[in-house]
Amino acid sequence: MTRTTRTAALAVLFVCFMTGLAWASVPLYRLFCQVTGLNGTTQRGTAAPGATDRQIRVAFDANVQKLAWKFRPEVQSETVAIGARDMAFFRATNTSARPLTGTATFNVTPSEAGKYFTKIQCFCFSEQTLQPGETQRMPVIFYVDPAIMDDPDARDVATITLSYTFYPVDSQLASR
Repeated sequence: MTRTTRTAALAVLFVCFMTGLAWASVPLYRLFCQVTGLNGTTQRGTAAPGATDRQIRVAFDANVQKLAWKFRPEVQSETVAIGARDMAFFRATNTSARPLTGTATFNVTPSEAGKYFTKIQCFCFSEQTLQPGETQRMPVIFYVDPAIMDDPDARDVATITLSYTFYPVDSQLASR
């Protein structure tokens, strides 16, 4: 194998590697954020471990971007027992004259609390379609993991803010 052929083969391998890395970067980053709670990424769970005697305040925030919806939490905040299963509701109303589908992104602040905030069920796990003028009540079932009390960076957190932002799905953006 000549030096030029070897250099060309290495260049092709490098391009293939970089393409594969670029393709995998979003799922790998999402997995990393879910494992570490980076940037307020919450966890997904199936059942709450059980209530402790310590309570924490959970505040709710709702936003929309480029979507003709009104979106708000039914309550601004509530105090919950750490480890106990709880439920909060949000209301979304389509204010346009056509059906709209949105998807919600979410985060938790402070970011140190993200890995301890676990959602069991959430409207944010799937796309939501509202007909013109329709209002939907959207639940999120969650708990705060008792392990937060053992984390020196998060154990003094008094309030966790759960924030959602609804965006139109990509197919709607392309049809405009």
